[in-house]
Amino acid sequence: MTERAVAVRVPATSANLGPGFDTLGLALSVYDELTVTTLPEGRLEITVTGQGADEVPTDASHLVVRSIAYAFEAVGREMPGIHLSAHNTIPHGRGMGSSGAAVVAGLLAAKGLLAGDVDLGDELLLRLATEIEGHPDNVAPALFGGLTIAWMDDTGPQHKKLLVHRGVSPLVFVPEFTMSTSVARGLAPLQVTREDAVFNVSRSALLIAALTQSPELLMAATEDKLHQSYRAQAMPATDALVKRLRAAGFAAVVSGAGPSVLVLADGPGQRLAAVEVAAGADTPWEPLLLAVDVKGGTVRDYTEGSTTRS
Repeated sequence: MTERAVAVRVPATSANLGPGFDTLGLALSVYDELTVTTLPEGRLEITVTGQGADEVPTDASHLVVRSIAYAFEAVGREMPGIHLSAHNTIPHGRGMGSSGAAVVAGLLAAKGLLAGDVDLGDELLLRLATEIEGHPDNVAPALFGGLTIAWMDDTGPQHKKLLVHRGVSPLVFVPEFTMSTSVARGLAPLQVTREDAVFNVSRSALLIAALTQSPELLMAATEDKLHQSYRAQAMPATDALVKRLRAAGFAAVVSGAGPSVLVLADGPGQRLAAVEVAAGADTPWEPLLLAVDVKGGTVRDYTEGSTTRS
């Protein structure tokens, strides 16, 4: 492979959105950005700045590198040596899809490096990302942007992207502490009552309407009985903030597996009022006033002298 370089940008995501457990995801305007340049086979160089820079590995076990390798193996191509330069702004271990973003970043880098030889289409990218990540609710919005509904059928993972109503204003409260996704997932029960299942089906359906057409319904639409209450024991400060915000009339939910809290505000003014409510909490929270990302992950040719985009 001749020397190539690609630049990749991937948004943060918030999954579940309350009742849409393992199904709904939203892309948010916080981004990890990286460049990948090919090197002679066998060489690997990694530099990381920003979030997680002191924690992530700088060898072949780096999740972006593993995802690049996974894509090359999936299409039967030999992976070249690479230089990876990553700048992360998505908080790690906070329920904002940092691992899903890393997976998507690696796959999009592979797409760019393989351009002109093998086409990694959307369906294949989603399948590979789901195989690596284990479930599609975070990787779908990271890939495609907007609000996504993700599901599995006999042919593999599927998704539907929807445009979010312009009145919806996301706000994320990020704490200093982290939460293991695997631990959080283990706290959710394997079986629930039919009443709770019906409750969440109704709220998930309502949430689609609220996010795309009727933001005034967000408070009722974000109620949940499947997972948040069971995870509360592991995240008491998160649970307390969700309850505090909801008691004040804000559509607050656990962001992904937590511990961050997502507020789906009905307009920018309501978002500022939510920040004031959270300021009185016992635990400090960093408010991120965000927009819905509509593009999803992008990759462009970064080779010197090239302006090709894909």
